Amino acid sequence: MPSKAPALSSPVAAQLQALGERIRAYRAQQKVSATSAAQAAGMSRVTLHRIERGEPSVTMGAYLGAAAALGLQLELNPPVAAVALSATARPAGLPALVRLADFPELQRLAWQTPGLEALTPQQALNLYERNWRHVDQARMLPAERALVQALVASLGEGRLLV
Repeated sequence: MPSKAPALSSPVAAQLQALGERIRAYRAQQKVSATSAAQAAGMSRVTLHRIERGEPSVTMGAYLGAAAALGLQLELNPPVAAVALSATARPAGLPALVRLADFPELQRLAWQTPGLEALTPQQALNLYERNWRHVDQARMLPAERALVQALVASLGEGRLLV
C-alpha cells in the first residue's frame, strides 16, 4: 500500500508532475514499454506509473532509478532569478530571460506555475519541447515563432525535440 503523500505547495507539486511527464515522454519517445522500464529500474510497473504521474509519495530513489533506467540524469537548477544570464554568457540573439507575458503560447504552457514571470532560454526551450503537442502553431505570433527558431538554433542544435 502506498504511503501517504506529504503536503506540497502547488509549484512543487507542478514540478513533480512535470518531472513524471518528462520521464514518461522520454520512455515513449525511446519506445520502451512500461514493463521493461520498470524491470530495468527494479520496481513494479505500478510504481513506475505513479512516478510518471508525479505522485509525491514515491521515494526520490525510485524517481532516480526510473530516470537512470532510461538513461536520464536529474539535476538541480537554481531559480530563474538566480540564473539571469549576462549578455556575454548567452548565445547571440537570445534574451537573458524570456518573459512569459511576451509569448502567449509559452505562457499557456506554463499555466501550472502561478507567479512565474520569466524563464531562462534553456527553460523556455525545455517547456516548448515537453509540451509542443499543446502549442497552437496557428495562433503563434511572429515574435514567438522567431523565439522558438532562435532557441532551437542556439540551444537545440538545430532540432526541436518533440
